[in-house]
Amino acid sequence: MRPEDHLLQDWRASALRIEQEVAKAIIGQHDTVRMINVALFARGHVLLEGDVGIGKTTILRAFARAVGGDFERVEGTVDLMPGDLVYHTYVDAQGKPRIDPGPLLRRGEQLTTFFFNEINRARPQVQSLLLRAMAERSVAAFDREYRFPHMTVFADRNKVSAGRSLRARPLPGPCSLAESRRGSQVKGGAIAPAHRASVGALEV
Repeated sequence: MRPEDHLLQDWRASALRIEQEVAKAIIGQHDTVRMINVALFARGHVLLEGDVGIGKTTILRAFARAVGGDFERVEGTVDLMPGDLVYHTYVDAQGKPRIDPGPLLRRGEQLTTFFFNEINRARPQVQSLLLRAMAERSVAAFDREYRFPHMTVFADRNKVSAGRSLRARPLPGPCSLAESRRGSQVKGGAIAPAHRASVGALEV
C-alpha cells in the first residue's frame, strides 16, 4: 500500500471518530454532519441559513468538543464595530477602565469553531475584518499578530421566511478539496439534541 493510501485511511478514521462524537449530542442529521465535517477537513468556512431555534449552536458546540478545540459565538448587530471582535472595554468595580480580549482573541490558538450569528445585520467593516481573519487565520492587534491556525468560521443569516430548515453554503475562502472556490450546499431539517429526534434530507 502506498504511503498516501495510509494517510487517507488515517484521515478517514479521524473523520469518522469526529462524527461519532458529534452523534452523542445530535440525533439524526447524518448528512448535514457529514458535510460540515468535510468543510473542516477541507479547511473551509460555512454559511448556515435557517430560522432561529433549529440547533445551529448545538451542532457547532458538538463539533468543537469533538475536535478538542474552543468555541466562540458573536451576535451580529447594527452597532457592532470591528474592534468588538478584537477587544472588550469596560469599567471594573473599582471604577478603572479595563480592556479584555474579544471573542477572536480570548481563546488564542485553541479557537477551532467561530460562529457569527446573523452576519447580515453586521456593518461592512465588521464583515471585512471577519473575511480577513477567515483568509489569513490571523488578526493584528496590540502591536502583535494573533494566529488561529485551526479556526473554522460559521456564519448565519437568519430570515423569518426561511422556515425551520438548515442550509449550509461555503463562505469565501478554501471550502472544497476539489476546487478552492466551490463547495456543497446542504439542506436539512431542524438539528435536534440527543433528547429529540429530527432527521433531514441532503441535497447537493
